[in-house]
Amino acid sequence: MNVRAVQTAREAAAGLFTVGPAAGHTRHALRVAAGLAIPGSALLALGRTDLLIFAMFGSFVGMYGRDGSRRERGRHQRSAALLIGGGVGVGVWLAAAGVEPLVLIVVESGFAAAASLLADHRGILPGGPFYAIFALGAIAWTPADAAKPLPALAVFTVTAALCMALAALDIESADAAAAPAPPGLHVGARHATRYAVAVSGAGLAGLGLGVGHANWAMVSAAVPLAALDAGAHFSRGLHRVAGTFLGLGLTAILLVPGPRPVLTGALVLALLFPTELYMARNYALALGFFTPLIMLMTSLSVPTSPERLLFDRGIDTVLGVAIGVLVATAHQHLRWQTPGIAPHRPQTRCRRDP
Repeated sequence: MNVRAVQTAREAAAGLFTVGPAAGHTRHALRVAAGLAIPGSALLALGRTDLLIFAMFGSFVGMYGRDGSRRERGRHQRSAALLIGGGVGVGVWLAAAGVEPLVLIVVESGFAAAASLLADHRGILPGGPFYAIFALGAIAWTPADAAKPLPALAVFTVTAALCMALAALDIESADAAAAPAPPGLHVGARHATRYAVAVSGAGLAGLGLGVGHANWAMVSAAVPLAALDAGAHFSRGLHRVAGTFLGLGLTAILLVPGPRPVLTGALVLALLFPTELYMARNYALALGFFTPLIMLMTSLSVPTSPERLLFDRGIDTVLGVAIGVLVATAHQHLRWQTPGIAPHRPQTRCRRDP
């Protein structure tokens, strides 16, 4: 086995057991959690657990612009609201239209490429189109009668606006380094192509294998593409798989007993805080909380047997990550073969942090 590959694998495995410092993360996580807890509690009180998924995607806007001034934070979050809102809007339209799975894959792949270009152009942090792709797929694959455009978009918009308001009220800011300059058009086009190839490949593979919830495979395929440096895509993928299976264990404990919808919704609200608390400190650990959050949310939107959900999530994650790593590796190999672009030493830096 290649010595470099062995070293990369060891570094990735070691990273699974490394948790970054907590400084500044608790305040940010509390703000993000409050952005979901406030509208989410209102929806639970009204008995509208079916709309909780749209509040969840609205709350993801609060994850952006973690560091820097309030002005910079606001800029990142406005861009994120545009991207994720686009995913929600397209997803609602696709669900209401009841289009075939193959059409969903084509549309989601094209959207992933377009969202990647926009994310690169706007220079948002965390970067990339992950949450926008996630929103489109999760909503588009729901039954046609589960997504009503007006209430869905209204809940998303109100939640996103609340999150931006909470961020603006938070006077504390970090002395963060300046965000990297947006990549040139040719680099952005390469990023977009990677997303289109990986997302479509994962969707078609999931559809061909007959595994349910192929959108999970598509989202998982986007995760390794967050890596900028050689070898980092493998580390990201490893964290995704390990964290997902850790989360599946917690999901089984929470979901198999069959909790009532109100209790399930309350658990969703509670799980967002630890997810964001560890997202930038240990991705695998964050996924240990994020996975049950998504699984519980899915059970509210599309009631399915817990055993089937657990199986589909595990298979789709492994399938999607494998395809994402293959696409990222092939992309790096092609870059290194391009005249004037020299290969560089493997690192684990990652600009995109889904």
